[in-house]
Amino acid sequence: MSCILNIDTSTNVCSVAVSQDGACIFDKQDTLDPKHREKLGTFVDEALAFIDDNGLPLDAVAVSGGPGSYTGLRVGVSMAKGICYGRGVKLLAVPTLELLAVPVLLHHEEIEENALLVPMIDARRMEVYSAVYDRALKEVRGIQADVVDENTYKEYLERGPVYFFGNGAEKCMEIIYHPNAHLIKGIDALAKNMFPLAEKRIAQERFEDVAYFVPFYLKDFVAKQAKPLL
Repeated sequence: MSCILNIDTSTNVCSVAVSQDGACIFDKQDTLDPKHREKLGTFVDEALAFIDDNGLPLDAVAVSGGPGSYTGLRVGVSMAKGICYGRGVKLLAVPTLELLAVPVLLHHEEIEENALLVPMIDARRMEVYSAVYDRALKEVRGIQADVVDENTYKEYLERGPVYFFGNGAEKCMEIIYHPNAHLIKGIDALAKNMFPLAEKRIAQERFEDVAYFVPFYLKDFVAKQAKPLL
């Protein structure tokens, strides 16, 4: 097993964790303040101090690779790259939607074997970034930006139970009326849940190029128009 520094800033949560031998041994998160740039540096400094104070050999840095917040992804990936350069370790990118599915699979045993999982990241209004997975986290439908209406997931709902979760899910349940549609609340993208996916990538040697890796933004950045002061 490896010692991994895990970083997630893909949504409104800023979180950093250290994992070793298949367990999370350090965890810092802020679910209230979306100012990732201000929180992330402090959390990372504390995590690196924990690693050094305990004499742990850092093997890799894992970071959310998107989709998600454009600014959040940039901040997280930039921090991860800096650590990789400074410490000479490998870079791992974990898809944010897969990350959201980890606590669902770990803590919701009631989910049926034939169920499908739809993690959702809020993209404002009735749009979400989503994908469809089975219980083995095998991709059934790739990542898309969906403008959700009552028919968006109809083909999957007609097959059997579908579980929706993530910070974009609750608003969509107001539109998706179907007996097979289920909402799981309280699921955030958190660094402490990243290590199973990160360790899998290490085993498969799926490392990223530190110089050239960029997050999967899915959509181009659209700058907000500044409001007049008067």
